[in-house]
Amino acid sequence: MQNIPHIPVLYREVIETFKDIEDGIIIDCTMGYGGHSSMILDANPNIKLIGIDQDQTAIDFSRERLEKYGERVEIRKGRFSNVIKEILSEVNAAEIKGILADIGVSSLQLDQKERGFSYESENLDMRMDKGASLSASNVVNEYAKSELENILLEYGELRNYKKIADVIVQNRPFTSAKELSEAVKPHMPRGKKIHPATLLMQAIRIEVNDELGELKTLLKNIEEAELPEARVAIISFHSLEDRIVKKEFVRWSKSCICPAEAFRCSCGNDHQLGKILTRKPVMAQDDELKENARSRSAKMRVFQMDR
Repeated sequence: MQNIPHIPVLYREVIETFKDIEDGIIIDCTMGYGGHSSMILDANPNIKLIGIDQDQTAIDFSRERLEKYGERVEIRKGRFSNVIKEILSEVNAAEIKGILADIGVSSLQLDQKERGFSYESENLDMRMDKGASLSASNVVNEYAKSELENILLEYGELRNYKKIADVIVQNRPFTSAKELSEAVKPHMPRGKKIHPATLLMQAIRIEVNDELGELKTLLKNIEEAELPEARVAIISFHSLEDRIVKKEFVRWSKSCICPAEAFRCSCGNDHQLGKILTRKPVMAQDDELKENARSRSAKMRVFQMDR
């Protein structure tokens, strides 16, 4: 019997988001260990679910966990930005009724220290797909100082990014995340709720897995698919991701796309893809915050396609 892992973030809110979908297909772009997927299948007994993940360990676990749903479940391996494009080209757009993406590293990946996501890990890896060529070791030990500075500033939003990059270059090679986090610890921002190395690890992880590029491509592929009635829910865990989702959802909701300085509309005023269902991002309730610290940074935005 499987040892079922943690309850996924915003589980009640995800169920509520898709609760009135009576048929068709819901795509879970970040299936992970099947938490959201199993809840959606239970709450929506007539839908089919397609789960995507690039982590073979997660796929093996979810295949067993979701076996009881039979032909209602299809699992595909790969980066969700690419796989969803394949799916959208294979099925009738009208069949897609929901799309969920829980962006970022899973709690199970963080807990597996051999994966190198944790600042306490003896490895320096951070690949969500173990078969990928680029690892955290490559980034930390081989990138030029200027490249490290860009990553630390853009993805970690670290003010003293130059100093931290200098410390890394002067002390490398590093063989573990633990060794790296200890080396930069004196120069990292201090906070009561997070470890000093958290933003550094976040920045490197985003680079290794091209997380922001993946999110942008996902949204682009969803837009280009011209889905007539899909409900799109994106869960993000830091401001960089949330800004991307918010900006795109606002753009999708606009009918006129003429420049602000235009004297009159010349675009046809018919570009609206649907409407935003969440005026503000949905966040975890108090009881979930107490049970799962990771949920404190989770934000979900939802868009209803209507073409």
